Amino acid sequence: MAKQQQAIQAIRGMHDILPEHSPYWQWLEGQARQVLSAYGYQEIRLPIVEKTELFKRSIGEVTDIVEKEMYTFDDRNGDSLTLRPEGTAGCLRACLEHGLLHNQSHRLWYYGPMFRHERPQKGRYRQFYQLGVETYGMPGPDIDAEIIALTDRLWKQLGIRDKVELQINSLGTSEERLAYRGKLVEYFQQHLAVLDEDSLRRLETNPLRILDSKNPDMQTMLQQAPVLLEHLGEESLAHFNSLKATLDDLGIAYQLNTRLVRGLDYYGKTVFEWVTEHLGSQGTICAGGRYDGLIEQLGGKANHAIGFAMGMERILALLELLDNVPVATTTDVYMIRVGTIAEAAGMRLAERIRDALPGLKLQVNCGGGSFKSQFKKADKSGAEYAIIIGDDEAQRGEVALKPLRIDAEQSTHNHDQLLQTLQDWLSR
Repeated sequence: MAKQQQAIQAIRGMHDILPEHSPYWQWLEGQARQVLSAYGYQEIRLPIVEKTELFKRSIGEVTDIVEKEMYTFDDRNGDSLTLRPEGTAGCLRACLEHGLLHNQSHRLWYYGPMFRHERPQKGRYRQFYQLGVETYGMPGPDIDAEIIALTDRLWKQLGIRDKVELQINSLGTSEERLAYRGKLVEYFQQHLAVLDEDSLRRLETNPLRILDSKNPDMQTMLQQAPVLLEHLGEESLAHFNSLKATLDDLGIAYQLNTRLVRGLDYYGKTVFEWVTEHLGSQGTICAGGRYDGLIEQLGGKANHAIGFAMGMERILALLELLDNVPVATTTDVYMIRVGTIAEAAGMRLAERIRDALPGLKLQVNCGGGSFKSQFKKADKSGAEYAIIIGDDEAQRGEVALKPLRIDAEQSTHNHDQLLQTLQDWLSR
């Protein structure tokens, strides 16, 4: 007797989205597409695999993402390729490659899986889904305000606006940050005993990231650290004040978070995050900022860019926690067929119904079974109605229509009457 093979399981941190969950994803994706369309944003579809050099140049070779988290491999030609850990670099690469940034402005969005080899935990996976928005060619704070307004509208549409908080800050220019960095390092060197191991390492590489530490033992010291906003020049302050004035004018509430930073030098001026207290340590559901510096870093001419990315798993987790996801069904009507004549007649009728009512979700029982067993499947499908056809009904050109979710009598219809009844129900 052959030995039974051991079952193969999914890779740790990479999850299946099962049929009972996919309608929730589809609903969220649909809401996002609707809002993006309302603002005139266009979809761009990008490769999942890019040259490793793209991420080394954009994210930086001496970062945790590049050194520890990327899924990198050599292909058969010996080229080093990487599963994308984020979407901004790939989107900008595509725009530069196809000449989309020459004397043009663009509002783009993309959606799909990203990959990072991190320790899996709730809200943080090795394959995770992001929806990203990137805009190019617009230097003013009006586009900063627009993409924040876009996200604000999405939260309202999802029914979670009162559960999330907008935090904003300005990182100024690279010159302003460089001058501020010196003051920050000087301050931290006076408090070395308070810094944890991670912060001591960042003191040499990226001291601004220390401000973002969640270590409770460091919070008092961090609160007294120099504030970048107090070291911004006139132009950077004007940009940020204009953004705040627009948000005030639009009635979009925000909190000034002077410790909100980014780990990459190409970010400047506006940065923002939408955070929630309902998801524990993984409370950031959307993060964005202006990254004008990345364009030249990837070989393009100086230009302007701002965008954001939102984590779909975290948004769904928040929706489910608040019970804000509408119950979605994949079936409106379930057709029960018993008998050889009924099976053929039912299949023909099902195609006629789909031709006449393309918006109706009709599932036909396949694989046979008794009336009782098929009714169990109809009930499990979540359908509102069951169409019932036996050989006798098929020969008379009739069907029975039975409501499954309300206490009402079963009725008999010819095919034309059935179509009209279903049309009336669908139009309500």
